[in-house]
Order: sequence, then structure tokens, then C-alpha cells
Amino acid sequence: MKVLLCEDVSKLGYLGDVVEVKAGYARNCLLPQGIAKPATKDNIRAIAEERARRAQERIAERKRLEAAATAVEGAEAVVAAKANEQGHLFGSVTEKEIAANLRAQGFQVADDVVRLSEHIKEVGSHTVKLRFAAEVTATVTVTVVPEAVEGT
Repeated sequence: MKVLLCEDVSKLGYLGDVVEVKAGYARNCLLPQGIAKPATKDNIRAIAEERARRAQERIAERKRLEAAATAVEGAEAVVAAKANEQGHLFGSVTEKEIAANLRAQGFQVADDVVRLSEHIKEVGSHTVKLRFAAEVTATVTVTVVPEAVEGT
């Protein structure tokens, strides 16, 4: 069944796209929730202006993300964490801590942009990928240093 999307749907399409979906998905999910309308000429014509405006917004957002990725490329985040004498951390360094450190340096980095395969659990230098959008990535270096212990 062909439907006209009334809003952006992840992994399906953007507002104004005419997509082919299974009849049950359209009938039970997309149409009742107002996410899509039947793909008629009148509906397509009515949504054309909104589609053009949203396309411009996506282009502007993409440019902003590319600028943020270019700015943060090659940056270094230094995170202090409690560690034992062998360099193993008591806990771990997470995506949130890395993003907060980069934001403190003036970079525009959201928590969900930082991609770690697993949390950092060792003192030292680590390379971390930042994924701003599908093809907009940057690489930063995260240096984990042992936190100074008081009274020793």
C-alpha cells in the first residue's frame, strides 16, 4: 500500500515521501496515529510546501553537525578517575563523562554522539569515535589520568 508520510519516520522516510508499506502496518499503525495519509494527488499537493521547508531544515542541521564534527576533530579530553597502582579504574569512564568534558572545552557534543564499544576501564590514552550523523564522524583522544588521592 502506498502512503504519504506526514512526519519523519526512522528507517522509513521523511515528511512528504510516498512509500510502499504493508497494508496492515498502514492500517493499524501509520494511518490511525496520523503519521501517514493515503497517497492521493490532493494530499501530496497539500504537503509539498511543508516538505520543502523540512528539507531546508535537514540541510541546515547537517551543516551544523558537520561544523561541530570539524571543530572537535582531533581534540583531547582529559578525564581524572580513581585507579589502583596497576592502572585499573575503580569503575569506568562513560560516554557521558567524555561528552561533558568536551562540552566544558566549548565543543557542541551531545551525550549520544560519543560511541564506545565498551566503557574505558584503564588509565591511558584511548581513541574514541564521535558519530554526529550517518556519515558525519570525528575522532578524539581521551586520556584517563589517575585521580589524586587525598591524605596519602
